[in-house]
Amino acid sequence: MIPARRTLAVLSCVSLTALVGCSTLPSNTDPQVIGTFVPHERAEDAIVEPRTDSDPDLLIRDFYSAAAIPAGNYAAARTFLASDIANTWDPTNTVLVVDSIDLVTSKMEDGALEYSVRGNIIGRLADGGAYVPDNSRIEATVRLRQFDGQWRITDLPTGAVIERTELRNRYRPQSLYFYDVTQRMLVADRRWLYTGRDSIAAELVTLLLQGPSSDIAPAISSLVPKDATFLGLNEGVYEFSGMSGMSQEERLKFAAQLVWTLNNAEVASTVRATIDGGPMVDGMEEMTIDDFAEFNPEVAAQSVAKLYAVNDGSLLDVASDGPVELSGPAGQIHDIQSADISDEGVVAAVRKRSKDESQLSMGKLGQELGDSVTGSTLARPTFEVGGQVAWTVVDGEHVVRVTRSPATGELSTSEVDTSALDAIDGEISVIRLSITGARIAMIIDGSIYTGVVARATSGERRIVNVHQVGPELTGSALSVEWQADGSLLVGTSASNSPVWRVEQDGSAATTLPTGNITAPVVAVAASPSTLYVTDAHALLQLPAGGAESSYWREVDGLRGVRSSPIIPR
Repeated sequence: MIPARRTLAVLSCVSLTALVGCSTLPSNTDPQVIGTFVPHERAEDAIVEPRTDSDPDLLIRDFYSAAAIPAGNYAAARTFLASDIANTWDPTNTVLVVDSIDLVTSKMEDGALEYSVRGNIIGRLADGGAYVPDNSRIEATVRLRQFDGQWRITDLPTGAVIERTELRNRYRPQSLYFYDVTQRMLVADRRWLYTGRDSIAAELVTLLLQGPSSDIAPAISSLVPKDATFLGLNEGVYEFSGMSGMSQEERLKFAAQLVWTLNNAEVASTVRATIDGGPMVDGMEEMTIDDFAEFNPEVAAQSVAKLYAVNDGSLLDVASDGPVELSGPAGQIHDIQSADISDEGVVAAVRKRSKDESQLSMGKLGQELGDSVTGSTLARPTFEVGGQVAWTVVDGEHVVRVTRSPATGELSTSEVDTSALDAIDGEISVIRLSITGARIAMIIDGSIYTGVVARATSGERRIVNVHQVGPELTGSALSVEWQADGSLLVGTSASNSPVWRVEQDGSAATTLPTGNITAPVVAVAASPSTLYVTDAHALLQLPAGGAESSYWREVDGLRGVRSSPIIPR
């Protein structure tokens, strides 16, 4: 048995300096530039400065607003500092994001003021703008003194602290795309980039060459040589060097990364790129996403999703003219507790064999299902990319993979390394693999956690880099599913906020329309066009994409029937 997990320690550091000592923090938050390219910064950044005769508390608040502007090595924030520390203050070691900043005067003596700065840390910006969720406290000391009648900060810890609103106002999330370990699928790596630069295209390319963030790196395969260099954007052409050793296939794949990254950032729909003066890909002077459709990272968002449902132990095909039981052996099973179906037409179903035993059955739709793992409880299955491998959780502790041979239908099992979860107390009730299989979402003791799936060999898997996301939902989460854009759809037991959206990187959690939903929401599913939830009474649906209506409608043919939705992927 896996040892009981220990409760994650919540950091409570008495100063920012102490916090730096007990956390893994970035060495630099301004993305390093490869080659000769230097980003240009907007002139309006220079006008942020202290207001004349500003009260000391307001000056500190303005300073923390200015600390969200990295331009010119945080030049705006340095104008709030006394001259003797303006050049020595180092904000690049740490960029902490707090929900809000509270100021309390701690003491005043000999003309100097001392303030205690407190806040709840919700995340931090790592190298290259990657957002890392956090859940701890900050308590730092800031001292001020008057110079020529104007208050200036004379002492403060290293590192920058910014409020959540400043992150939203001055940074914008963008996705870089890297290949999974099979080099068949592009995986999104979300970064927060400062909007005050005019050179977002060059910054994206620079970060693309630097490689994936440390969190997602274990699930990523690298194509680009270490000496690859981005020379800059010259008359609309992205110029590279140091890639001459790459094969044509590798160049083609890197070109797909480049084009999808720039296109989805709304930077360029047509891309011209060269390596050492020649076309990046032979015969392709101008490239668009149509040239790389096979690598489309949003392919799931453009497909027509089919809906299935589990109702009263049976698996139903919810067609436009109403639900029908599946044809074949799967349709003759009436003891199903939960199920998943892959795009390849493989079904994995958890069946209630007796009062104290559940079993996973798996096979091709229309064919006999084979029996696999058993346990007192089994979590709803979730499929890897390729649709032949399903994951489940046995007795809330053991995460297992069940692999089906496409040729023979034979099932084999292996255990997933979950040692990264040992410090988390509670049973795993839900697991869901992302569309690319690079990430995993879990519900443990009613809280949402995300992790990265690393593989040492073709059959070995480890869950690594685990973070709690959506702390607002702590203790209330019941169901979760990945959406096509990489965010999470979460159902909860909270009557006032039963359904939530959590961003892929954990940077935000927002409530979705409550409408006529009655908690608890025990099941959720998401297609590119529709959200589905199972509340206390029925299976409900709502158009995806921010529909104006907050009214969830019952699914045709299942009105008044409490069914669990399944979207194959």
